[in-house]
Amino acid sequence: MVYEVVDNSVDEAMAGHCDRISVTLLPGDGCEVVDNGRGIPVDKHPKYADLSAAEVVLTILHAGGKFGGGGYKVSGGLHGVGVSVVNALSSRVEVDIDRDGRRYSMSFEDGGNLKDRLVDSGPSPEGATGTTVRFWPDGTIFDETHFRAQTLIERFQMMAFLNAGLEIEFSDTRPEPHDPVTFKYEGGIRDFVRHVNASKEALFSDVGYYMQAEETMEVEIAFQWNTGYNADGLHSFANGITTSEGGMHEEGFKKALTNCVNKYARDKGLLKDKEGNLQGEDIREGLTAIISVKLQDPQFEGQTKGKLGNVPMRSLVERATNERLGDWFEEHPSEAKRIVLKAVQASRAREAARSARDATRRKSALDGAGLPGKLADCSLNEPRSCEIYIVEGNSAGGSAKEARDPARMAILPIRGKILNVERVRVDRMLKNTEVTSLIQAIGAGVGEEFDVEKLRYHKIVILCDADVDGSHIRTLLLTFFFRQMKPMVEGGYVYIAQPPLYSTKVGKDTIYLKDDGAKDEFLRGRPNHKEEFARLKGLGEMDAEELWATTMDPARRTLLQVGVEQAVIADEVCSTLMGENVESRKHFIQTNARDVRFLDI
Repeated sequence: MVYEVVDNSVDEAMAGHCDRISVTLLPGDGCEVVDNGRGIPVDKHPKYADLSAAEVVLTILHAGGKFGGGGYKVSGGLHGVGVSVVNALSSRVEVDIDRDGRRYSMSFEDGGNLKDRLVDSGPSPEGATGTTVRFWPDGTIFDETHFRAQTLIERFQMMAFLNAGLEIEFSDTRPEPHDPVTFKYEGGIRDFVRHVNASKEALFSDVGYYMQAEETMEVEIAFQWNTGYNADGLHSFANGITTSEGGMHEEGFKKALTNCVNKYARDKGLLKDKEGNLQGEDIREGLTAIISVKLQDPQFEGQTKGKLGNVPMRSLVERATNERLGDWFEEHPSEAKRIVLKAVQASRAREAARSARDATRRKSALDGAGLPGKLADCSLNEPRSCEIYIVEGNSAGGSAKEARDPARMAILPIRGKILNVERVRVDRMLKNTEVTSLIQAIGAGVGEEFDVEKLRYHKIVILCDADVDGSHIRTLLLTFFFRQMKPMVEGGYVYIAQPPLYSTKVGKDTIYLKDDGAKDEFLRGRPNHKEEFARLKGLGEMDAEELWATTMDPARRTLLQVGVEQAVIADEVCSTLMGENVESRKHFIQTNARDVRFLDI
């Protein structure tokens, strides 16, 4: 709901009429969004003669500036239903419009019923223009109406990066407020690249940038390589919307980037005639790039509407990259040479990794089924019905094997802390026993070869102790999955088991509580509870019956599903937590220590 209202203000910014948006969380789970745009029109609507244009926008679907061809040349927001649906889902909405020197006000209640019609309430303060929308989500519709400040802040920062010069202010006036924060980036997506690469070691200091516009489309791209080994630092947007599944703009960029680097390498003698061309994945190793396109009629495809389907955009991006990136290489020969040499090293590592994979496959074929020996597989062959528990330690693995439902639950014990894949190339990663066991058990490949359709299980459950070491192992596993099996994370196949930290008695029943927060919540509901709380030991010290009852029984367990709402944020957090920059990691942990969840991705 917040995003829909803010998107309308961002539309004003993209049209050049707004440079400041203020968002405030209000007591009672309300939200206020203020912009300094032109203000919603207040004249009578030509189609609905008895209503003002502002009342129509607030009450009728598809009546805003995105529709009818007379509104914005380019507009953001995925759904386009906008503020009328926010109104329908709110118990109360208040709107103030400053336009032509006058302030107009109206209000709604109980799902969009007009309470106070639009009235001229006097002159605008100090000649201000813009729109103010205050709304309170309806608690009879939503189970939860309490806004999480950090989620909003991350989205607003990204909006500010994508709209150079736009200032977005956030403040929180609730009883337990979040500190106010303001985002404004004159460098736009160039600053975005610097921000994403802040916890990484840049290959060169300059952030490259180019843009190209046509009548109904434009593209701007910023890029910088770092010394890391990941090839998934490409993040794309269309009209401010994250295109997590890529699309035509990404295709055009990848193709032209590969052509440009190979052409430059050949022209400058950095690749010999007898050497084959560099592959796209070699060139993209360590690349952080932001592709932001704007177009009049975006066509979104894919299951989550995260893929841009406009074919002309591919041609524009490809043309712009071939021309402008080639010029940038010529103007920055030192940086271009470093890019090529890094890609050559990546190419050699890829060949070594392919040999390691082939050796693993040959060994698996000789061994028989091609599955790791310590895997206790399930008997069913239908992935949708199957789960694999990745269990910390052999003793916990033994309890889990005894406790499980053998028809649908597989158990893979791992020994200690797996390799930190953030700091190594794929060839070294594939020599690690625990990593290869994970790859073989999951069965869908790794890296560029990963195919989510080949998953052997549709629930990949990480089962670690509820202590610091368990959290570290969880973080290492999630980093591996995000970097090497990203579609599996994006598809919602990864889960974190929630083993309890405490148990207590209520009558004859044993109650298990996940953590200190659950214990405090329990005591608030039972202030006279006198029984002691037993602090449970590690997974390896639970017997099979207790492990089943607390953590594995589908009827009683709690699983935390891992998702990726914003890949660019996940990329940044993985790099910060698991990369080489100690100061960035220390700052992140100190800043987020109160938020006990792993990553908000």
